[in-house]
Amino acid sequence: MFRDFIEILILSAVQGISEFLPISSSAHLIIVSNLYELKSSSLLIDISLHLGSLLAIIFFFRKDLFDLRNNKKLLSLIIVGSIPLIIFGYILHTTELIHLLRNIKVIAWTTLFFGIILYFADQRKIDQNISTNLNIKSIIFIGLFQILALIPGVSRAGITMTAARFLRFNRVDSGKISFLLSIPALAGASFLGIKDIFNESIEINYIVSIAVILSFLFSYTTVKFFLDYLNKFSLNIFVIYRIIISLILFGIIYF
Repeated sequence: MFRDFIEILILSAVQGISEFLPISSSAHLIIVSNLYELKSSSLLIDISLHLGSLLAIIFFFRKDLFDLRNNKKLLSLIIVGSIPLIIFGYILHTTELIHLLRNIKVIAWTTLFFGIILYFADQRKIDQNISTNLNIKSIIFIGLFQILALIPGVSRAGITMTAARFLRFNRVDSGKISFLLSIPALAGASFLGIKDIFNESIEINYIVSIAVILSFLFSYTTVKFFLDYLNKFSLNIFVIYRIIISLILFGIIYF
């Protein structure tokens, strides 16, 4: 039981922290599971971790999400921007093509390449904000970029922020757009996973509740920290981190 708790704690930390930072949660979950052979890692746990993150982001932005009178346009745009990812995600999931991308070489190259792209995007001049400049054209642009997040190592948060920064949205608003777009993405991933659970008749136990709670706590704390960070600093530290991680992975692969 103690071993199970420690493993869930590790997986929850990886999911909750990396889901909302531009460093790829799926890549880190795969890396940790492969390196440490975590016995608790499974479809059910993966869904539980995503559900915890989903509940955390909904709770954090509850005022925006439930104030339909003032935020109807923003929420409508978020739904529109999520459509490309939902369509392509469903196709990859049902055809099982997504499993072909889950290998350490793909993670290494995407971590490096999209980290460099993030760096150049973050150098763009800032002259756009959510309240006046987010429209159907810009959200579709960001939504199309988000499709790339289906590839492990790309980072959904990273690629959406990259797209928003290319459009010259300030860092905080880029983060908010990314976080809001994560809601349909996490909801879709949870739905597909729950569907598989019912198909496979997987038994639900107490570990699931622990995973949801811990993922919620790590996710909520990360979102709060990251928005404060974006208000003061650039994204360079995450670019450097991605380069270091990719070099470590290349070392594991080729040496």
